[in-house]
Amino acid sequence: MHSIRKEAFFVCWSLTLLSTGSLHAAEGARVTRDLQVLYTFAAGKGDLIRDRSNVGQPLNLKIKNKSSVKWQNGTLSVQGSARIQSLEPATKIIKSLKRTNACTLEAWLKPANDRQTGPARILSLSDNPSRRNFTLGQDGRRYDVRLRTTSTSGNGIPSLTSPDRMAQTRLTHVVYTRDAGGRAQLYVDGKRQAEKRIKGSFSRWDQTFKLSLANEGTGDRPWQGELHLMAVYSRALTQAEVNENYRAGSTGKLSEQQLHELAQAKQRRLFETRVAPLLAQNCLECHDAASRKGGLDLSHKATALAGGESGKVIVPGAAEKSLLWDQIVSGDMPPGNTTLKPAEKALLKEWLNGGAVWSVSMIDPAIYNGNSSAQEIWVQRLTIPEYIETVKSTVGVDMSKEAYELLPPDLRADGFSNTAYNLNVDLKHVQAYARLAELIVQRMDVMKFARRFSKSKSLNTDATMRKFIGAMGQWLFRGPLDEREITNFSGIATTVASAGGTYEEGVSLIVEAMLQSPRFIYRIEAQRGDGTALSAGSYELASRLSYIIWGGPPDEELLKAAQAGKLSDREVCRKQVERMLKDPRAVAQSMRFVSDWLNLDRLANMRPNEARFPEWDPQLGLDMREETLAFFQEIAWKENRRLSDLFNAQVTYATPRLARHYGLKPQGKGLQRYDLSGVPARGGLLTQGSILTIGGDDASMVTRGLFVLKDVLRGVIGAPPPGVDTTPVPSRPGVSQRMIAEQRMANEACAGCHTRFEPLAFGLEQFDGIGAFHDIDEYKNRLRSDGEILVPGAAKSVKYSTPAELMDLLADSERVRETITWKLTQFSLGRPLGPADASTVQQIYEASRKGGGTYSSLITAIVMSDLVQKVRTEAK
Repeated sequence: MHSIRKEAFFVCWSLTLLSTGSLHAAEGARVTRDLQVLYTFAAGKGDLIRDRSNVGQPLNLKIKNKSSVKWQNGTLSVQGSARIQSLEPATKIIKSLKRTNACTLEAWLKPANDRQTGPARILSLSDNPSRRNFTLGQDGRRYDVRLRTTSTSGNGIPSLTSPDRMAQTRLTHVVYTRDAGGRAQLYVDGKRQAEKRIKGSFSRWDQTFKLSLANEGTGDRPWQGELHLMAVYSRALTQAEVNENYRAGSTGKLSEQQLHELAQAKQRRLFETRVAPLLAQNCLECHDAASRKGGLDLSHKATALAGGESGKVIVPGAAEKSLLWDQIVSGDMPPGNTTLKPAEKALLKEWLNGGAVWSVSMIDPAIYNGNSSAQEIWVQRLTIPEYIETVKSTVGVDMSKEAYELLPPDLRADGFSNTAYNLNVDLKHVQAYARLAELIVQRMDVMKFARRFSKSKSLNTDATMRKFIGAMGQWLFRGPLDEREITNFSGIATTVASAGGTYEEGVSLIVEAMLQSPRFIYRIEAQRGDGTALSAGSYELASRLSYIIWGGPPDEELLKAAQAGKLSDREVCRKQVERMLKDPRAVAQSMRFVSDWLNLDRLANMRPNEARFPEWDPQLGLDMREETLAFFQEIAWKENRRLSDLFNAQVTYATPRLARHYGLKPQGKGLQRYDLSGVPARGGLLTQGSILTIGGDDASMVTRGLFVLKDVLRGVIGAPPPGVDTTPVPSRPGVSQRMIAEQRMANEACAGCHTRFEPLAFGLEQFDGIGAFHDIDEYKNRLRSDGEILVPGAAKSVKYSTPAELMDLLADSERVRETITWKLTQFSLGRPLGPADASTVQQIYEASRKGGGTYSSLITAIVMSDLVQKVRTEAK
């Protein structure tokens, strides 16, 4: 096999380098979700038919021979051999439909007669009479739809045809739907008239085809009659949605409420993505809820519109009458040398004149505190835990030990180690994946694995081998292979066969190549588009669900649902989520989240000062890590409590060693559950050693306070000024850490920042650098536990007297619950969140709160949200 491996190596190496729901606002409202193009004919004149979908780059159509058409009464009457075609290839339609492998073609029309054949082209994405991606046509008294897939001809044959007498000379609503599972249906006037299974994918679609109305682009398949409305969707509408569009009628006009909602949505996007960041970065330092300079708080809608000591500063619809605008024009705001740029001034003026729509209750600086480019993910490498779980789930081999030994560690960025932009691949990764693939195949029962996908044992039957590679590749790659990929992997079989190798040797090398392919190592999605958010494809959605909920690949049931196109049905998707949350892998994934959020892995490398903490040993740090994980599992899963209870639950888990460290009486060997209702100083995450050790040997108020501010309250604080000495100041006789903090807070140069976070740690002063509780420190300084907490966005701080009171304040804080939502959403997506995500994250929070604020309710809200159900495309 060594010689065969050498001959096939070049093949392996080359492969290795390789919203949710329709609007139901009013009777007569049309379905808008996943609409790609919409043509109505109310313009009444000209040679241009405009795309009215408001989706991405408009795909307008040109009438090339105006003499063949006549505009009349809001319709386009085609009276001759018309030539109506898009000016450019229909890229928007092609890319969006190829992504979903599903479509809906809709037409309101009135045929001129029932003798048109060919079929006569009504709506066609094609090149000539024999090459097409799709065509809706009339063939005598029938409607006929041809769709090209990997299982039909280049002409879209076999087609789906309506019963006889459906095409009559009257106004008719015709809708064709085809879901990702291949179920094609044809509706006439809201009733299903034909159905067929059209298997295959749209991967063979030609990217150069243009969209045509009433003819082929070549001019030799004319259709005559009246066109009232044409539309294309990137999914299969349900029967209820088809009926909804039928009831809406043939004019294509949006209801008044839909028009109002579209206008409001545009204004909301303007505020949330452009105006709010501008105010956050330039105004809130002086005009937030806490500072209120001049009595003006611009961080909240109510206070901003109310104004300050000088009266109202915002007059909706009138920039010139707004004091805010006057101050900006005069240069008085922002103060100093931070004058707004002309484009920024123009933006604010546009917003004020447009009604000053303020769509959030509070402008949260945390939303705008990041690199927006880091919020775009085009490919996402599997983390080490994801790689291990993926190998285990797909081929049944546990490579945990070897993966951690061979692969470079995943480094933290933006608070998590699964942040996509930081998951790079270098030569060490390539070499490690190659070695791991070889080891995996050696440990597999390759023949048993192969029998899951084919009963053949021959390397020489090309069609059989291609089918085998397609089936096996779909399982390993979490989605279908295209023809090029199948050909490439089939080349390995050909190489082995020509060298006299066996079937087992050939399959082994194919599997080895697949296990080090980018399709296996990366989660790759088709995100090319026009910058709009499109519904995730079935296989994309299946992988998103599985890696978010399980940290691993889809199982057979989830892949079957994807293959059948069922995941686009929200109820089917929700039931899959419910099923998946009952799997032990969901618990394991939640533990990865809490470990990453709280950076528990650092405990394995802690080395406190031996002279100050002689009782410390490395095992104690590992015990602290296990305590927090077991505690999280208790609250989130066993008791199914709201996640904010993590901050004050009166229970923990400890080994005998850790129990003694905490002053508890050991109850038995290993991790044991301890009731802390009689231990007032303990209870909740912040009183556990895994968190308290963040403060270092000196139990720094700075480090602990910053942790609470940033990771618990999602607050924002600037970096220390250049040249400031940030070396921790140690305690000494007569000067405790709290006193040192109070000295910093009394210093005018430091107070602005330190008063915002150091008091958050005052309630933890009695816990030393390794989490033991004391009334006095090693220098005989008396320690206190009273303090105050200022929640970001609040006007006043709230005082507390004991650690228990602090924990209760945090557990009951809406800000803390929102932070947990943001943290778990960020971990789930593998990227930082930003302004474009804010409104959806708020919807996730509200949905989770209605579900009790539990882990299951929150993860369900995340995966059912547009952040997972839709793909934000890259404009090209």
